[in-house]
Amino acid sequence: MQSVLADYFPVLIFGVLAVVIAGAMLGSCLLFGHQKPYAEKVSAYECGFDAFDDARHRFDVRFYLVAILFIIFDLEVAFLFPWAVSLSRIGLFGFLSMMGFLGILTVGFIYEWCKGALDWD
Repeated sequence: MQSVLADYFPVLIFGVLAVVIAGAMLGSCLLFGHQKPYAEKVSAYECGFDAFDDARHRFDVRFYLVAILFIIFDLEVAFLFPWAVSLSRIGLFGFLSMMGFLGILTVGFIYEWCKGALDWD
């Protein structure tokens, strides 16, 4: 039990050091930074023009749908990197498994495209 704690002691030191450095950076910004807020500086910024509505209104469902689709296809790319690195070791079975995975995602993408989920208008 004692050796396990000794093995993780450098990790604890690293974590404490990271918290101290982050706190020092944030504290120095608060102490030495110029903080002179004025109306234009603290106003809501929306695409280069004045905000035309309250920020706390409902978003269109399509916004969330596009966000979820982005996450799905972003994870697909995250699965492709380790697969590509280990392709020589996993052989034909690994290649065909990934082709099946990509095929299912492609069918889903085509379905969403045909249903108009990616149209923003």
